[in-house]
Amino acid sequence: MLKNLDPLLNADILHALCAMGHGDEVVICDANFPADSVARQTVLGHVLRLDGVDAPRAIRAVLSVFTLDSFVDHPAERMEVVGDANALPAVQREAQTEVDAAEGKTTPFASIERFAFYERAKQAYCVIATGEGRGYGCFVFKKGVNLAPDAPSGNEK
Repeated sequence: MLKNLDPLLNADILHALCAMGHGDEVVICDANFPADSVARQTVLGHVLRLDGVDAPRAIRAVLSVFTLDSFVDHPAERMEVVGDANALPAVQREAQTEVDAAEGKTTPFASIERFAFYERAKQAYCVIATGEGRGYGCFVFKKGVNLAPDAPSGNEK
């Protein structure tokens, strides 16, 4: 029995997140995303599932054990709304709240055009499909490094 883990994080998801290295990416996607076919092309090679969970809640669970990359400008990215790259649907605003809470600071999403997002997702380490029914609930997160308290920050770009 493990303690202090979000109960949504099953063994398969924990194993994948642990196996990822610095710079590897995880996709958290909505129920509309072609998760199975895209996930077959990722490093892991199969989809991970959090059925019945919305995307913001899945993000909270993942980011409870996952450090975002501080060496890049945008460690969190979202799928753009087709025809309006600046639109932020409710699901993306809710996801932004979860990211900011996990990071303890504002960490704005960068946006990725829909078809570019599909191609980017194929390069990810893994895809976690959620039960999110709202469109554009698709996100990419780049894994960071857990530094010792006395280590240099390395945030210089």
